[in-house]
Amino acid sequence: MTKFDDATQAIKVDDTTYDVCLDAGYTIGTALNGGYLMAVLLRAVVDASPHDHPVATSAQFLRVARPGPATVRLGQIKSGRTTTVTRATLVQDGTPYVEAFVTTANLRPYEPGAEPGPGELTWSAPPPPMPPIEECRPLPAPKPESNMPFNAQVELLFDPPTIGWYRGTPTGRPEMRAYFRLAEPQDPDPFVIALAVDALPPVVFSAGARGWAPTVELTWYLRALPAPGWLTVIGSGSLIAEGWFDENVEVRDSAGRLVAQSRQLARLGRG
Repeated sequence: MTKFDDATQAIKVDDTTYDVCLDAGYTIGTALNGGYLMAVLLRAVVDASPHDHPVATSAQFLRVARPGPATVRLGQIKSGRTTTVTRATLVQDGTPYVEAFVTTANLRPYEPGAEPGPGELTWSAPPPPMPPIEECRPLPAPKPESNMPFNAQVELLFDPPTIGWYRGTPTGRPEMRAYFRLAEPQDPDPFVIALAVDALPPVVFSAGARGWAPTVELTWYLRALPAPGWLTVIGSGSLIAEGWFDENVEVRDSAGRLVAQSRQLARLGRG
């Protein structure tokens, strides 16, 4: 079991209840990363589902969850031959912190060079331009007093213009692009992808905003099981207004395939 597997482990108590322990290593400031919290919820949902993969997740972040013991409560809404829909709630001290609706289904495993089945219609938009990984750069290590242990759990190599904000030269557009993998070697799976869709710094940093930008709602889709290796995470935004912004993310695997899409609504940075 890897460190990430252990940090997202969900232990079954009964058919609708799982015990979890939220890992302080995934905090950013005082808040646990939203992608990490979704990965924890999905461990429980997938374990309880007759289907293997979380193809659609819509999560409402109600409060700031803290490290330590918590409970995942499940309620199956619909189960059929193709999909199962489950309501999952992350609870601490009797209070709900994250509420999610998850659709599970079965996706085909990755096979290099696999062709579509007979009569199967397929189409994919081309991947956005991204420089070679050798030309991408990490952010400088955060100062200890900034309390950013999350940064030690992942490796992000950024397209240099999209981290100009760190040097005081933002592009003026809500955008962020990076290669992503876990710091401890582990091939990506649906739970790692749940982390990846929320692993970038807020795209509004590139537009000139700073400070903690809490996610209010995040919906993401698992479109395919990924090939081994680095993931490419492309973030953008469409509107910043009235203290709110949206963030859209595409995740591509090492074969260039679109494996996940997400959209979140968040508040502009505070503090």
